[in-house]
Amino acid sequence: MLNQFKNIYIIVLTAFVIWMLFIDTNSWLTHHELNSQIELLEQQKANLQREIAKDHKVIRKLSNIEELEKFARERYFMKKENEEIYIVEYADSLKITTNE
Repeated sequence: MLNQFKNIYIIVLTAFVIWMLFIDTNSWLTHHELNSQIELLEQQKANLQREIAKDHKVIRKLSNIEELEKFARERYFMKKENEEIYIVEYADSLKITTNE
């Protein structure tokens, strides 16, 4: 009789462990997936914080009027009145395709 109770306890305990590890909404598998998502989001957060720091440096740099003018000239080819812009391209910077 005692042997049968031990078997029932072992079966119930095994079922409980399986339920808690794999089936329950708070299971180990769910926690593992959520932890991996948290790690991915923390990496993305760190990357975005580095990008924000770079953007703050650019904003501080462009707050100076001379730097803003330099940026506009180099990036958008803007010019002052009565001024001409010449774009010089070197042979190694051109994309030339040769058909052989």
